[in-house]
Amino acid sequence: MARVPGNEDFFARRCVWVNGPIIVGAGPAGLAVGACLREHSVPFVILERADCIASLWQNRTYDRLKLHLPKQFCQLPKVPFPDDFPEYPSRKQFIDYLESYARRFDLRPRFNESVVSAKYDGTCGLWRVRTSTEVEYICRWLVAATGENAESVVPEMDGIREFSGEVIHACDYKSGEPYRGKRVLVVGCGNSGMEVCLDLTHHDAFPFMVVRDSVHILPREVVGKSTFEMAVTLMKWLPLWMVDRILLMLAWLVLGNLERYGIRRPSDGPMELKNKEGKTPVLDIGALGKIRSGDIKVVPGVRRFSRGKVDLVDGRTMDVDAVILATGYRSNVSSWLQDTDFFAKDGFPRQPFPNGWKGKSGLYAVGFTRRGLSGASVDAVRIANDISRVWKEETKQTKHFPGCHRR
Repeated sequence: MARVPGNEDFFARRCVWVNGPIIVGAGPAGLAVGACLREHSVPFVILERADCIASLWQNRTYDRLKLHLPKQFCQLPKVPFPDDFPEYPSRKQFIDYLESYARRFDLRPRFNESVVSAKYDGTCGLWRVRTSTEVEYICRWLVAATGENAESVVPEMDGIREFSGEVIHACDYKSGEPYRGKRVLVVGCGNSGMEVCLDLTHHDAFPFMVVRDSVHILPREVVGKSTFEMAVTLMKWLPLWMVDRILLMLAWLVLGNLERYGIRRPSDGPMELKNKEGKTPVLDIGALGKIRSGDIKVVPGVRRFSRGKVDLVDGRTMDVDAVILATGYRSNVSSWLQDTDFFAKDGFPRQPFPNGWKGKSGLYAVGFTRRGLSGASVDAVRIANDISRVWKEETKQTKHFPGCHRR
C-alpha cells in the first residue's frame, strides 16, 4: 500500500496494545503500583526512561546519603525492610531493598523508553503513549509515576557562565573527596544543601552555604524518638496548629536560636508550611553543629558571579573554587502528559492529598503527595484496588461472552 505523504511518522511507529495499565516511571512509586497490581493478577507495563529502577537513587544521589525518615515510613506496600537494617537505611541498603522488591514481584520495566507524549483519545476511549523508541502504546489506564523529583532545577544566575570553577547540580555530587581543601559555595539550604555541606566538611573542604529564604530546621530525633514519627502520632489526636507549636518549641529547646547564624524561620509552622506549600522541613543530621563551629559558613543571597569570585547581596566578594547548586527538583509531567486538567502547570495534581491520586478517563498519579514514600505507598494501594475492581468486572463479562474481544 502506498504511503500518504506526510504520514511517514505514523508508519514508522510500532503500535502495542497493553492489556492493562501503563505505569510511567520505575521509581519506588511505580514499583509500588506494579507490586499491588501483581497481587491482584492485573497485567501491566512499566516504562522507564533510564536503564535501571530507581534511577534517582542509583545515579543522582551522593555516596553517604541515608534516608531522612525512619525505615517504617519509607517501606513499600507488602514488604517491610529487613529486621537487620538500621533505623535510617543507607543509600545502598535502600537500593538493595528496591531491587529485591522488584524481583519478588517480578517487576520488569521496559528500560530506555522515555515517554514523549501521552494523550487520551476520546474517540476510542483509550490512552496513546508515545516513546522515544518510536513505539506507540495503547491502553485503558495510565499511571503517572515519574514523581516530584524527575528533573533538577537549575536557576539562571547572573554571571554564572563567567565563573571559572566547576559548577554542578547536587544530583551530580557523589563525594566531597574532589573538593578537599577547596572553597565550595553551596546554593540552597534544604535537606540536600545541608547534607552536601556536612559531607564536604568530612572531606576537609570549606563549604559556604547560601541561605536566601527562611527555612524550618528540626532535630531528626528528640531524646531518641524520631521527630517525624512524633509529629505523625500527635496529628492523630491534636489539630495541626497545636502540633506545629509543639514542634517549634522542641526545635527551640534542642537547637536554640538560629537567627544569629543567619538562619530565619518562616512565620508558618513546619507541618502547616508542608501542607500549604509542600516545603519539607530540614531534618538536622549534624550540619548545625558544623555551622556553630564555623566549619560551615552561612552567607546571604548571591548577586552575581565572576571569574573565580562571587558577589553577595550584602556587598561582600568571595573567592570560591566550585559551586554546587542544591536548588531542588521538579515534576516533568507537564512536558509529556497532554490534554488533561488533572495536573497543574507545576506538574502536581490540582487536588491535594489525599484526593490527588485519581483523575478522569483512567488517569492516575502516584508519588506526588509531597509526603514522601509513605504517601506514595498509600496512593499505590488505592490505584491498584481501583483498577483491579474494573478489571475483574470486565474479565467476568468477557468470560460470559466468548465472542467478545478487545480491539
